[in-house]
Amino acid sequence: MIEFKKVALYTLGCKLNFSETSTIGRLFENAGYAKVDFEDCPDVFIINTCSVTENADKKCKQLVKRAKKINPDSFIAIIGCYAQLKPTEIAKIPGVNMVLGANEKFNVLEHIERESTSNNGIYIDNQSIKKTNDFIPSHSLGDRTRSFLKIQDGCDYFCTFCTIPLARGISRNAGITKTIAEAKKIAETSVNEIVLTGVNIGDFGQGSEENFLSLIKEMDKIEGIERFRISSIEPNLLSNEIIEFCLRDSKHFAPHFHIPLQSGSDRLLVLMRRKYLRALYTERVQKIKQLRPDACIGVDVIVGFPGETDEDFNDTLDYLKDLDISYLHVFTYSERANTTAIKIGEVVPMETRRLRSKELHQLSNRKKRNFYVENIDTSRRVLFEQEEDDGYMYGFTENYIKVKVPFDKALTNTFQMVKLIAIDSEGIMRCEPIMQKIFSN
Repeated sequence: MIEFKKVALYTLGCKLNFSETSTIGRLFENAGYAKVDFEDCPDVFIINTCSVTENADKKCKQLVKRAKKINPDSFIAIIGCYAQLKPTEIAKIPGVNMVLGANEKFNVLEHIERESTSNNGIYIDNQSIKKTNDFIPSHSLGDRTRSFLKIQDGCDYFCTFCTIPLARGISRNAGITKTIAEAKKIAETSVNEIVLTGVNIGDFGQGSEENFLSLIKEMDKIEGIERFRISSIEPNLLSNEIIEFCLRDSKHFAPHFHIPLQSGSDRLLVLMRRKYLRALYTERVQKIKQLRPDACIGVDVIVGFPGETDEDFNDTLDYLKDLDISYLHVFTYSERANTTAIKIGEVVPMETRRLRSKELHQLSNRKKRNFYVENIDTSRRVLFEQEEDDGYMYGFTENYIKVKVPFDKALTNTFQMVKLIAIDSEGIMRCEPIMQKIFSN
């Protein structure tokens, strides 16, 4: 039997993947493994994959090649969404020893310790996603001053461009009692901020008596966590009651929402099989800004969806220009197998997709800068992180403005009141202390 001693874990994709990778890492540590960096010649590499875009697939292949260069005798296991969707394709990557789908990824330790005794080639355990019905609680720890808490998994929506329901299964979650218990585990650590994450977190409860609003009301009562953020929530599930609670009634929820739009063209929203039109999205943004003009609003947008005409794109561009939002996450459409989008309309040339993406990225930069400028001379509470770069450390305000100060280890993982004073050449806010003795020279 091969005796493994060191494991390295690498995460591709979303905050949800980070929470799951961290949980899997703790399983290995509890079994006596040393968790090390990717470059530290580990015996085992675990790569938790994403498959939202083609680039994520390519990145997985690059990581396997890199891992084998670091340690040619290592054992490489691929888990996550890409592993669920294309196990046979992954098994053909030179160096891969194991591929585990959605149902088995949390059992990767047991699989590795069993399969390391055999020389039967590549091990694949990839059951039908219809059999993936269990919810496995997860949260990240150790790497940041914040923790990503998985409160929900899977999705029942089947948007025409998306493979996530095929990779993660139906929408599901633990009950509020168990979810709060998981959050309290985090509260017992040094973490000061929890980010609620999942595939479709607004669907928490799936229409039962428990729902997302009742969950966050209970979250707000937890002692030991100073700040909660909502990672991303569908506009049709972001009710006025949720907005009002977070911005008016809660003690700990940040005035920061990330709300997927995907397109500003109603025609494309219908083709994408989204569950709202532009008017509803506008209402959500206006409601947020009515209650908190300083609230941060992020937006997901897809460019190059099949059949997207110049008129459709300009509808999106003009709509976003006028909308009171803070930044964009721009995704270039990527053809994914087994989705209906590939059959919907005329393929948008890659060069056109690239140009449209560039234009929206430029708009995002302007929106973000304008939002920062609006906040100059305001007082904000910042949670500082341990990152150090050229003598500086960084943190985020409650409304998600990134700030920098001269490095001071004593500030790590602390909240400090600051005054925002100017934006530097890198687009990061500089600040000065308020009342407290901080920022050593």
